[in-house]
Amino acid sequence: MLMIEIEGGARQRGLTYGEAAREQIRASIDYYRGVFAACDPSGAPGLQWPDVLAAARGWRRVIARAAPELLIEMDAIAEGADLHEDEILALNARTEILTRPDFGFGECCAFALVPEATADGHVYCGQNWDWRAGAASSVVSLRIVQPPKPTIVMPVEAGQIARHGANSAGIALNASALDGAFGTPTGLPQTILRRMILDADNLHDALAVPYNHRQQIAANLLFTHRDGITIDLETTPLGHNHGEPRAGVLVHGNHYRYGTPDAARKLSAIDSLFRVQVIERGLAAARAGDVRAIIARTLSDHSAYPHSVCCHPDERAAEMTRYKTIASSIVDLTTGEFLVTGGNPCENDYRPLPWNLFDGPPGVRYGG
Repeated sequence: MLMIEIEGGARQRGLTYGEAAREQIRASIDYYRGVFAACDPSGAPGLQWPDVLAAARGWRRVIARAAPELLIEMDAIAEGADLHEDEILALNARTEILTRPDFGFGECCAFALVPEATADGHVYCGQNWDWRAGAASSVVSLRIVQPPKPTIVMPVEAGQIARHGANSAGIALNASALDGAFGTPTGLPQTILRRMILDADNLHDALAVPYNHRQQIAANLLFTHRDGITIDLETTPLGHNHGEPRAGVLVHGNHYRYGTPDAARKLSAIDSLFRVQVIERGLAAARAGDVRAIIARTLSDHSAYPHSVCCHPDERAAEMTRYKTIASSIVDLTTGEFLVTGGNPCENDYRPLPWNLFDGPPGVRYGG
């Protein structure tokens, strides 16, 4: 997995990112051309690339209004990678564009453990990032140094400005898709919303982001703080519900657990119903054992394979719609260690990234 460190102002960060990940970004563009163009097994037509770019362009104004610096950064990524700026917008709004009944979406499993649930008294969080199998080769690890904002560490698809990760203020965000067609006006893509969350230097401001800004699609956002706090938000363009840990454990997948909106009665990721149960059962052992080993074993679980916690491609599905775990992460918010696997955790070891979360700019220590 390519590891990239960017710093400076928005334009400099974007240029560095685009130049460093040019090969991976271009590969991602080529892959999504095929994804968007492919027909659904039902025969529904796909989207040609000019149509994708036109759709992506529709988010430019809403992003400029809510987060102008992030739009500058994305346009600079395009410049650094020698691509059209709307192509980077398309990568950052790929889920929003793909969220049509004929395209569907992948699955993810996120968790948090606070000290009462861990034998070592540490705070942990992480997730299996499950998405279309062909996107696995474009995943990179990114460190963003951007004082006075917190430093961020996260895995992303090359060209995206956020997915899920943690920052030097001790705030982590894990996320997964939720169903629903809400018919609301254009809202922020998830990559923008999540980056705004991870840019926050305190938990209050991080939690306020989805309440202060309308989003385009529904998503689950799991917040964890190094002080032993975890809160789960099921967010939609029309409003949000929240959940709290039980016995120090909080787990979420791709189905609503705190009340299903009328606009989301159809469940695309049926397997979410049992994946959450498997993870909760596995993490219960963390109270009296090697916590990291228990987390790794749980995230590698193959119950109900291939639609398991450790997700593998279903060979019966059309090639462009096959999903797998393309990366997995375990974050120790007590020590600041960020561990990742590229691909399925059953086949790859968790390795620490070379950056500790709390190695921010000299002399900077963020509050709660």
